[in-house]
Amino acid sequence: MANRVVSRDEMLSRTAIFKDLKGSSRPLVDAVLPQFQREIFQIIGGGVTEDPEVKVPITAVEGFHLSIIKAGPGKGTGLHNHKTVEVFMPLTGTWAVIWGDAGENELTIGQYDVVSVPIGVMRGFRNDGDQEALLLAIVGGTDPGRVDWAKDVRDQVRARGFDLGADGKIIELTK
Repeated sequence: MANRVVSRDEMLSRTAIFKDLKGSSRPLVDAVLPQFQREIFQIIGGGVTEDPEVKVPITAVEGFHLSIIKAGPGKGTGLHNHKTVEVFMPLTGTWAVIWGDAGENELTIGQYDVVSVPIGVMRGFRNDGDQEALLLAIVGGTDPGRVDWAKDVRDQVRARGFDLGADGKIIELTK
Protein backbone atom coordinates (compact mmCIF):
# COMPACT_ATOMS: atom_id res chain seq x y z
CA MET A 1 0.00 0.00 0.00
CA ALA A 2 1.43 3.36 -1.04
CA ASN A 3 1.68 6.17 1.47
CA ARG A 4 -0.69 9.04 0.88
CA VAL A 5 0.89 12.39 0.01
CA VAL A 6 -0.53 15.28 2.05
CA SER A 7 0.15 18.86 1.10
CA ARG A 8 0.98 21.56 3.63
CA ASP A 9 -2.38 23.26 2.88
CA GLU A 10 -4.27 20.04 3.55
CA MET A 11 -2.38 19.51 6.81
CA LEU A 12 -3.11 23.10 7.84
CA SER A 13 -6.83 22.43 7.25
CA ARG A 14 -6.45 19.61 9.79
CA THR A 15 -4.69 21.77 12.41
CA ALA A 16 -6.16 23.75 15.31
CA ILE A 17 -4.01 26.11 17.38
CA PHE A 18 -5.57 26.31 20.84
CA LYS A 19 -4.72 29.98 21.44
CA ASP A 20 -6.57 30.85 18.22
CA LEU A 21 -9.76 28.91 19.04
CA LYS A 22 -12.99 30.68 19.94
CA GLY A 23 -14.88 28.84 22.63
CA SER A 24 -18.62 28.74 23.16
CA SER A 25 -19.96 29.85 26.54
CA ARG A 26 -23.35 28.35 25.66
CA PRO A 27 -22.24 25.15 23.93
CA LEU A 28 -25.26 23.18 25.09
CA VAL A 29 -28.61 24.36 26.37
CA ASP A 30 -27.88 23.40 30.00
CA ALA A 31 -25.26 26.19 30.14
CA VAL A 32 -28.06 28.72 30.75
CA LEU A 33 -28.10 27.31 34.30
CA PRO A 34 -25.39 28.70 36.66
CA GLN A 35 -24.09 25.30 37.80
CA PHE A 36 -23.48 24.26 34.18
CA GLN A 37 -21.69 27.36 32.90
CA ARG A 38 -18.55 26.40 31.04
CA GLU A 39 -16.73 27.06 27.81
CA ILE A 40 -16.28 24.42 25.13
CA PHE A 41 -13.69 24.58 22.40
CA GLN A 42 -14.98 22.30 19.64
CA ILE A 43 -11.84 21.21 17.79
CA ILE A 44 -12.62 18.25 15.53
CA GLY A 45 -16.17 17.99 14.21
CA GLY A 46 -19.27 19.60 15.65
CA GLY A 47 -19.77 16.90 18.27
CA VAL A 48 -23.09 17.33 20.03
CA THR A 49 -22.93 21.12 20.33
CA GLU A 50 -26.25 22.97 20.37
CA ASP A 51 -24.74 26.43 19.81
CA PRO A 52 -25.60 27.54 16.25
CA GLU A 53 -22.62 29.96 16.27
CA VAL A 54 -19.89 27.35 16.79
CA LYS A 55 -17.16 27.36 14.15
CA VAL A 56 -15.19 24.12 14.01
CA PRO A 57 -11.56 24.41 12.89
CA ILE A 58 -11.11 20.77 11.82
CA THR A 59 -14.12 19.53 9.89
CA ALA A 60 -12.67 16.22 8.71
CA VAL A 61 -14.53 13.83 11.01
CA GLU A 62 -13.19 10.31 10.76
CA GLY A 63 -14.88 8.36 13.52
CA PHE A 64 -14.70 10.80 16.44
CA HIS A 65 -15.26 14.40 17.57
CA LEU A 66 -12.89 16.16 19.98
CA SER A 67 -13.35 19.14 22.28
CA ILE A 68 -11.81 20.76 25.34
CA ILE A 69 -14.02 21.99 28.15
CA LYS A 70 -12.93 24.84 30.43
CA ALA A 71 -14.89 25.17 33.67
CA GLY A 72 -14.56 26.91 36.99
CA PRO A 73 -14.77 25.14 40.35
CA GLY A 74 -18.06 23.28 40.82
CA LYS A 75 -19.14 23.82 37.20
CA GLY A 76 -19.84 21.07 34.68
CA THR A 77 -22.67 19.71 32.58
CA GLY A 78 -26.16 18.46 33.26
CA LEU A 79 -27.07 14.80 33.14
CA HIS A 80 -27.47 13.73 29.53
CA ASN A 81 -27.15 10.88 27.10
CA HIS A 82 -26.35 10.43 23.44
CA LYS A 83 -26.03 7.54 21.05
CA THR A 84 -22.24 7.36 21.25
CA VAL A 85 -19.43 6.53 23.61
CA GLU A 86 -17.98 9.59 25.34
CA VAL A 87 -14.43 9.67 26.70
CA PHE A 88 -13.23 12.14 29.33
CA MET A 89 -9.62 12.94 30.29
CA PRO A 90 -8.69 15.80 32.64
CA LEU A 91 -5.87 17.89 31.23
CA THR A 92 -5.75 19.90 34.45
CA GLY A 93 -7.50 19.64 37.78
CA THR A 94 -9.75 17.01 39.30
CA TRP A 95 -13.11 16.14 37.76
CA ALA A 96 -16.11 14.10 38.85
CA VAL A 97 -17.74 11.93 36.20
CA ILE A 98 -21.39 11.29 37.09
CA TRP A 99 -23.57 8.57 35.61
CA GLY A 100 -26.81 6.66 36.05
CA ASP A 101 -30.46 7.45 35.32
CA ALA A 102 -30.55 9.90 38.24
CA GLY A 103 -26.83 10.64 38.43
CA GLU A 104 -26.52 8.31 41.39
CA ASN A 105 -22.96 7.25 40.60
CA GLU A 106 -19.81 9.36 40.73
CA LEU A 107 -16.12 8.76 40.11
CA THR A 108 -13.33 11.30 40.71
CA ILE A 109 -10.52 11.36 38.16
CA GLY A 110 -7.35 13.43 37.95
CA GLN A 111 -4.96 14.66 35.31
CA TYR A 112 -4.55 12.18 32.43
CA ASP A 113 -6.94 9.60 33.93
CA VAL A 114 -9.48 8.38 31.36
CA VAL A 115 -13.12 7.32 31.62
CA SER A 116 -15.07 5.90 28.67
CA VAL A 117 -18.84 6.20 29.21
CA PRO A 118 -20.74 3.56 27.22
CA ILE A 119 -23.55 4.18 24.77
CA GLY A 120 -26.98 4.62 26.37
CA VAL A 121 -25.75 5.72 29.80
CA MET A 122 -26.82 9.06 31.31
CA ARG A 123 -23.67 11.04 32.11
CA GLY A 124 -22.36 14.37 33.31
CA PHE A 125 -19.19 15.87 34.76
CA ARG A 126 -18.10 18.57 37.20
CA ASN A 127 -14.84 20.35 37.98
CA ASP A 128 -14.18 19.18 41.55
CA GLY A 129 -11.09 21.31 42.04
CA ASP A 130 -10.73 24.80 43.48
CA GLN A 131 -9.40 26.36 40.24
CA GLU A 132 -10.51 26.61 36.63
CA ALA A 133 -9.59 23.38 34.83
CA LEU A 134 -9.55 21.76 31.39
CA LEU A 135 -11.19 18.47 30.38
CA LEU A 136 -10.64 16.70 27.05
CA ALA A 137 -13.80 15.09 25.65
CA ILE A 138 -14.02 12.70 22.72
CA VAL A 139 -17.38 11.68 21.29
CA GLY A 140 -17.31 8.56 19.15
CA GLY A 141 -18.82 8.08 15.73
CA THR A 142 -19.08 10.16 12.60
CA ASP A 143 -22.59 11.34 13.57
CA PRO A 144 -22.98 11.55 17.36
CA GLY A 145 -26.62 12.58 17.07
CA ARG A 146 -28.32 14.91 19.52
CA VAL A 147 -28.14 15.15 23.27
CA ASP A 148 -30.99 13.61 25.27
CA TRP A 149 -31.23 15.71 28.44
CA ALA A 150 -32.47 14.39 31.78
CA LYS A 151 -36.04 15.64 32.34
CA ASP A 152 -35.13 17.83 35.34
CA VAL A 153 -32.34 19.57 33.36
CA ARG A 154 -34.67 20.24 30.41
CA ASP A 155 -37.39 21.53 32.78
CA GLN A 156 -34.94 23.94 34.48
CA VAL A 157 -33.71 25.18 31.09
CA ARG A 158 -37.28 25.83 29.92
CA ALA A 159 -38.03 27.66 33.18
CA ARG A 160 -35.12 29.99 32.27
CA GLY A 161 -36.74 30.71 28.89
CA PHE A 162 -34.66 28.49 26.61
CA ASP A 163 -35.15 25.24 24.71
CA LEU A 164 -33.97 23.45 21.60
CA GLY A 165 -35.42 24.11 18.16
CA ALA A 166 -36.38 21.47 15.61
CA ASP A 167 -32.79 21.57 14.32
CA GLY A 168 -31.42 20.75 17.79
CA LYS A 169 -29.94 24.22 18.31
CA ILE A 170 -30.57 26.54 21.29
CA ILE A 171 -33.51 28.91 20.99
CA GLU A 172 -34.89 31.54 23.33
CA LEU A 173 -38.57 31.01 24.12
CA THR A 174 -40.88 33.93 23.58
CA LYS A 175 -42.71 35.02 26.67
